[in-house]
Amino acid sequence: MKKITIAHSPDADDIFMYMAIKLGWVGNDFIYENTALDIQTLNELALKNEFDVSAISFGLYPLIAKEYALVRTAVSFGEGYGPKLIKKKGTQLKRNFKVALSGANTTNALIFRMKYPEARIVYKNFLDIEKAVLSGEVDAGVLIHESILEFDNNLCVEAELWDIWLELAKEKLPLPLGGMALRRSLPLSDAIKIEKDLTKAVKIADANRKILAPMLMERKLIRVNEEKLELYLNLYANKNSIHLDQTQLLGVDMLFKLGYDYKFYDKILSAKDYLIPSEYEEFRNS
Repeated sequence: MKKITIAHSPDADDIFMYMAIKLGWVGNDFIYENTALDIQTLNELALKNEFDVSAISFGLYPLIAKEYALVRTAVSFGEGYGPKLIKKKGTQLKRNFKVALSGANTTNALIFRMKYPEARIVYKNFLDIEKAVLSGEVDAGVLIHESILEFDNNLCVEAELWDIWLELAKEKLPLPLGGMALRRSLPLSDAIKIEKDLTKAVKIADANRKILAPMLMERKLIRVNEEKLELYLNLYANKNSIHLDQTQLLGVDMLFKLGYDYKFYDKILSAKDYLIPSEYEEFRNS
């Protein structure tokens, strides 16, 4: 069978959505070989066309659109929540405050740079951001992934990126954070099958979370306790992760438009034009 390389982050939502494939619950047409890396490393490797399928930040996608199609499943959106800009309690941020972000190509970095163009940015692994703020190395930092659930009592939230997103978008749309992209050089028939496998994996994971979540805990694949895992999965790996809907597509389009308006992209993309054309299978079989 053909080998397909899939890259995802080691974060609870990505592991949860992928594990149905890893455990052999889904997929008989390919040998799936997975790699787990932090999201900015995945973004950088996607720019190099490294993997057949990869988790990416939605903010990266316009930079890889020629090489990768968007996958309709395993998506994470913020809806009333998302990354947090944190600082030490009792401090005030200057216009050119120094901030730690999790990577130049992440969605949170894109939104942050639109709101705070004068901030001095350093990039760090997201696990090191809280420590950098506490030590005074930076004035503030944007927390992502499980870090948003709990942080040191000496820190407070300066701004919610969800609120910044609403301010920029000027309408209430889900905030696109993480998605999946598939290499365009794969045969279209393979691409459609892979997307189906991934969709089924996310659907099975969501339907069987009471079985799968304890398995992930037992294998020490998760950085948080059981209670926080359930909370985190409810935020980022839920029924809304199974298949991109029209409202989510509008959110992705808004992100791409804002990126163009703020001169981060050289053209505006419409997300639906970059999805895997699954209608090909119906047409071929008609």
